[in-house]
Amino acid sequence: MKIGWIGLGNMGIPMASNLLAAGFDLHVWNRTPNKAAPLLALGAKQSASLAQLVDECDILFTMVSDDDAVKVIYTGANGLLSAAVKGKLAVDMSTIAPETSRFLAEQAKKVGLRFLDAPVSGSVGPAKEGTLVIMVGGEQADYEEAKPMLDKLGKVALHLGPNSSGTSAKLAINLLLGITVQGVSETLLFARSLGISTEQMLNIISESAVGTPLIRGKAASILADDFPAAFALKHMAKDLRLAKEAGVSTPMADTANASYRQALEGGLGEMDLMAILRHLEQKKEAVAAK
Repeated sequence: MKIGWIGLGNMGIPMASNLLAAGFDLHVWNRTPNKAAPLLALGAKQSASLAQLVDECDILFTMVSDDDAVKVIYTGANGLLSAAVKGKLAVDMSTIAPETSRFLAEQAKKVGLRFLDAPVSGSVGPAKEGTLVIMVGGEQADYEEAKPMLDKLGKVALHLGPNSSGTSAKLAINLLLGITVQGVSETLLFARSLGISTEQMLNIISESAVGTPLIRGKAASILADDFPAAFALKHMAKDLRLAKEAGVSTPMADTANASYRQALEGGLGEMDLMAILRHLEQKKEAVAAK
């Protein structure tokens, strides 16, 4: 089976690399062709166009940044749906709005392309390790066909129901992620105000019932006050916005959405989502200075 991969960003490259390592015949296409170089060195083949990729492959994976990007890939001029896709299977692993997934599934059905939404929970580290959590929406038979590949990308791939079920679950788990990171940040700032050092508090959290691999994994970054992006804050802000647009409106969801939006507007978007700590600290200092 020949696999086509579209989207070679921070997540796409390690995920596609895992398919190559598993022995799959991988063909790639990206809007910026030179991003394919690491995969070509590992044995991938590069397609000159989306039409060529469709012609060469049986299953097509897309992993791009947002709703606009994925719509261009599928429905734009010379997009996937303009090619000879009848009978093939597309698996979109992007984090997008549920309504966008439903729209793409409907448009794909018109031209005979089967479609799964299969976004992932996990950042660059789990992508490299093949330990992502994959949430899938679409037909059961299509899920079964894609599962041998999904099993090389994640530690679990769950079929949740019809199209948009995967994207709905992704927004829900990222809502928890955003709230968790904000909660840890608020806890650290509160402890610091009472004379408990950040290092001490991180140790307490790690050893307590609320300690998680997420918090332990962010500890070094927090202590260094340095936030290189594993999962950029701008993407967290986008996902919380999508969750709000999908109908979530709870006290913590609304607070997290506002905080990450403000941090994005404050220029922290390219940093890791843990930079919400810096935003909250700056906000606290600004209030104290008044």
